[in-house]
Order: sequence, then C-alpha cells, then structure tokens
Amino acid sequence: MYSGALKNKIHKLKYEGKHGWAMIFGRLLVGWMESHPEQMEGVDHVVGNPTHHGRQPIQHIEAIMDAAYAEDVTRAFPLSPPGAHRLVKHTETARSANRTLSEKRAAATAHAAALTWTGDTSDIRGSTILLVDDVFTSGSQLQHVALRLRSSGAADVRGLVLARVPWSG
Repeated sequence: MYSGALKNKIHKLKYEGKHGWAMIFGRLLVGWMESHPEQMEGVDHVVGNPTHHGRQPIQHIEAIMDAAYAEDVTRAFPLSPPGAHRLVKHTETARSANRTLSEKRAAATAHAAALTWTGDTSDIRGSTILLVDDVFTSGSQLQHVALRLRSSGAADVRGLVLARVPWSG
C-alpha cells in the first residue's frame, strides 16, 4: 500500500534523489522475482516504465532497474544492464501526480506515445514483458504502456509495482 513509511521512502528516492532507496527497491524486485518463479516463467524482458532522461533529481525507475541488475549477480533474470535500458523515454510529458482521473489518462496516453524500444526490434516480437513501476494509482499508465508494447509486437505484458494507492470512494 502506498502509505506510511513506504510512501515516504518512494518520495525520498523520487523527489529528493536519495539513491540508497533505489538499491533497496532493486533488491526487493530481485527478491520478488526469485520468490515467484511461476510468475517469471516465460518472461523475456524485465523493463522499467521509464522516466524522461532529463528528470530531476533522478531517473528513479532507471535507478531501481540498475540496482536490480547489480543485485542479480547470477544473471538469472532478463534485466538490461545499466545504460542499456530496452524501454526509454526521450520526450518529457506532463506528470500525472495530483491530477484528475481524466488528466491522468491524457498524461498516460502521452507518456506511452513518448516511449521507444531500443536495440533490435525483432526481440520484442512475440515476447513476454514484465513492466515494473513504482506506484499504481489509476492503472492508466501501465495500461497505455502495455498497449504500446503490444502494438509493437509483444505477445504479453505483465505489470509489477512497488506500491498501489489506496482506493478512494
């Protein structure tokens, strides 16, 4: 649940650039993958839902993914090495934090449109992708990114988040 101490630590990473939390979240990601082999079966790529390369104070998702790669010393999982992320965002788009649901949906559409699969595009065709993000609020961003990956040839896109925002009535 995106509340209390977890919310605070995600904020420390995301908005204050406290890099140490990326290492911890990367370890959590690898620990989850190790303890859920049935969920990892058939996954061809584990990618972060990218942030813009100019994001300040830190590209927090990329930092988490780099930490996960470092933690996976046996290379048991299909993580990209630091600096070679498979899914990148070259264009800044409006942030969805503290927006209405319709604004979040519009931001999610723009975010997904700004993404590029790097490297050989043949390796996305027919692949299963585990898409990692920090916070699940409305689901719009994961949905739009998954649709973008599917339209690029991915056969299946699964989502994994560190925390989800409590439902509101």
